[in-house]
Amino acid sequence: MRVYRLRFQISVAEMFSTLAGRAMTQATFEFWYDLVCPYAYLGSTQIARLERETGAIAQYRPFLLGGVFKSFGPAYDPNATMSPAKAAHNRADMTRWASSFEVPLRVPEEHPRRTVLALRALLAAGEAERRRATDALFRAYWVDGLDVTDPARVETVLDAAELDGHACVAAASTPAIKTELRELTDRAIARGVFGAPAFVVNGELFWGQDRIDFVRAALG
Repeated sequence: MRVYRLRFQISVAEMFSTLAGRAMTQATFEFWYDLVCPYAYLGSTQIARLERETGAIAQYRPFLLGGVFKSFGPAYDPNATMSPAKAAHNRADMTRWASSFEVPLRVPEEHPRRTVLALRALLAAGEAERRRATDALFRAYWVDGLDVTDPARVETVLDAAELDGHACVAAASTPAIKTELRELTDRAIARGVFGAPAFVVNGELFWGQDRIDFVRAALG
């Protein structure tokens, strides 16, 4: 009887040790995005499903897409050089992907809007609340058509997400938050990110919401 009890105790201890080891080594992947990108919004709507299917955890990495473009040279601006035919195709393509993902999408007439304030505000929300702030601001831009360049509007959106919108917007203008966004943009460039959304798995880059199947496969 004592031998069986001892073996049971050892088995339970081994089980908890194994579970703890798995938790410590849980896979992660990086999600690089700018709120201005519709495909980044579309990709963000699939993050929770990707996590459920792979057991991996997303690390949200906001960056300034314009800053990445500038790193390629002062004349680099894909929006300015896009042909009318390609622009029309992109609009149709966004709608197709939104339908495929079964999520709402509405392109604002003023698109593209500057997102530097909104990105800094979501960083000010803190690492633990970054996903919630991101989801709220993505929805504000790409579903509700709200002007995320307006500090009062950003504050209201974050308040509705049960965050301290006033504190986040106030902190958005501090040197620490400005530096954080700049450093994240530099890290994106160092990772080889050239557009949004970008997913990085074990150093391997996947660009676009249409590469999610490859991300899933890379995560095993």
